[in-house]
Formats: sequence, structure tokens, C-alpha cells
Amino acid sequence: MASYSSSSPWKNTPIINNNYLGHFKIRAVPAESDDYLYEIEPQYTNRPDLLAYDLYGSSKLWWVFAQRNMDTIKDPVFDMQAGVQIFVPKGPSLRNLLGI
Repeated sequence: MASYSSSSPWKNTPIINNNYLGHFKIRAVPAESDDYLYEIEPQYTNRPDLLAYDLYGSSKLWWVFAQRNMDTIKDPVFDMQAGVQIFVPKGPSLRNLLGI
């Protein structure tokens, strides 16, 4: 039976018949009072994995930016463009939320 780590965007998605993922259940990343506004720098264009690694020490948290900024980021890779402003959760708050 498959299981997903706490850092996975599929953590809340049910497994059906031990082989298949059920309907995707979004892992919400709600706004917190300590989130900060961040302007995407050129080196992170189309690379949310690099930004996640630099901010959180794990490239696996790339999906957090799209989930926290659903009104700004529709495509988690191609909407990550230099100059776009997004809200970014601080590391301790995010780890607490995800249980990691």
C-alpha cells in the first residue's frame, strides 16, 4: 500500500484498492499572520523547487507556493515568473502546519 510523506501534496489523497490514488484532496496552506510578501527573483523563474529548497531546505515543498497563492499561481511551474509577488509561509509555521 502506498503512503505519502508529510511533505507531499498527495498526503491527504486516499488510496483506492491499494493501487490507485483517489480524487486529489488539496492540502490547504492557509494565510498566517507571519507570512511575508515575496517578489520572485529571476533565478527562480519556472523553478519553484529551487525556491523551496532555498527557503525550506527541501525541494519537495515546491507545491506550497501554488497552494498558498491560488489567486496568483494557476500553474505551479510556469506562473513562477520573475517579478510576480507571492505570499510565502515562514519555515517554522509551514513545518508545524504540515507536521514535519
